[in-house]
Amino acid sequence: MTRHYAVFGNPIAHSKSPLIHAEFARQTGQDLDYVARLAPLDGFASAVAAFREGGGDGANVTVPFKEEAFRLASRLTPRAQDAGAVNTLKFDGGEIVGDNTDGAGLVRDLTVNLQQTLAGKRILLMGAGGAARGVIGPLLAQHPATLVLANRTVEKAQQLADLFGGRLTASSYEALAGQTFDIVVNATAASLKGELPPLPDALFNPGALAYDMMYGGETPFMAWARAHGAARIADGLGMLVEQAAEAFHVWRGVRPDTAPVIASLRSA
Repeated sequence: MTRHYAVFGNPIAHSKSPLIHAEFARQTGQDLDYVARLAPLDGFASAVAAFREGGGDGANVTVPFKEEAFRLASRLTPRAQDAGAVNTLKFDGGEIVGDNTDGAGLVRDLTVNLQQTLAGKRILLMGAGGAARGVIGPLLAQHPATLVLANRTVEKAQQLADLFGGRLTASSYEALAGQTFDIVVNATAASLKGELPPLPDALFNPGALAYDMMYGGETPFMAWARAHGAARIADGLGMLVEQAAEAFHVWRGVRPDTAPVIASLRSA
């Protein structure tokens, strides 16, 4: 019996998720279809309800509905609770289970695809919005030596640090002067606007990795990191595919091979 999945967002036409999940299904021999659905800004819950009533088995959720999906879920996984947002819904009998696979996707891209050790490393995470919050728990679970959360508004970063029991340090960008890191992750929306956070010139340790969650080309942060001593530069395409694979595993209980899908998207 064919299983039915979708991704809900607004806008949604640009989504690569249908291509990714079609390839996962082909790889794993799963009988499913996966479509992109545009939800009205004021009609997300009703759009999901209609999909579910029509035989839907689960859904991904993207901008701007992740927090609404959090509220819609009748049960939340621990990582969704930590993230305060949901990007994966599983319709399980009478329940709507809310999960968040973003952090797992980032960590897997870093540790598996990029072969980057996180344990014992100094990590800087830029931004204090939903993208940052969604990855803090999984990053902390890798036992870095330090996790610093930098944001233009320090108070917002401090709120997140407090939420995670003070296991990370909140900072302004100005206070980063004199500090260096092994891994710097850009989780801000600056790249979408062609902008760059106000970073000090010396930020990277020898061999450091600069990672931008955005994908689709060289971002201002990636260009800046290249010019300021980062040894390795990566965008978020691998994270996109890995979080999709994690969602696929949540739904179907099998984990697809992500490497050929990442390679195919890069070549395209």
